[in-house]
Amino acid sequence: MKLNSYVITRDYGFAPNPFHGFCTLATCKPRIRKRAKIGDWVIGTGGVDLKLSGKMIFAMKVTETMTFQEYWDDPRFRIKQPRFDSGRSLAYGDNIYYKDTPDGNWEQINSHHSYPDGRFGEGNLQTDTSADRVLISEDFVYFGGKAPLIPQRLRNFRGKDLVAGRSDKINFSPEHVAETIAWVEGRGEKGVVGTPTWFHRLP
Repeated sequence: MKLNSYVITRDYGFAPNPFHGFCTLATCKPRIRKRAKIGDWVIGTGGVDLKLSGKMIFAMKVTETMTFQEYWDDPRFRIKQPRFDSGRSLAYGDNIYYKDTPDGNWEQINSHHSYPDGRFGEGNLQTDTSADRVLISEDFVYFGGKAPLIPQRLRNFRGKDLVAGRSDKINFSPEHVAETIAWVEGRGEKGVVGTPTWFHRLP
């Protein structure tokens, strides 16, 4: 079991998307999406712009993985295809990529990663689809704007900080991973605990 850590700079409930019973990471962070295996953990901590430095926004245990097309076709995740007429949790759905034919180009539906007029966000499309993999969790906690402060012992565990810098972090010791997960699970909270930090910025 490995643990992947990264800093979240923008928290709209899009990456990750914690709604509708599953926490999914289907956009951004292609390195993590490519390497994380079932049973591994992914955590996201708050960035300076969120004013949540050193706090944990979410933690998810990977319980399933699939390709973008599998994600698009799976009826469980149709609700994560974004809609802009039914509330914020639906508007920020992350199920946005599909192909009309197996050998076709990626299509991107109007979403948080598109331009405001609905056109393809080419840069986001290239980054997102560089790893054709979606991470899915039914064992997660998403704190959002209620992110708790990570204990100092995990911030300085034998000289290694749980919080990532500019890039993501991996290769934590088994002891560091075990103590981190014990702290998360010991809080006794599951699912969506708080709303995304920047929901208040949305129309």
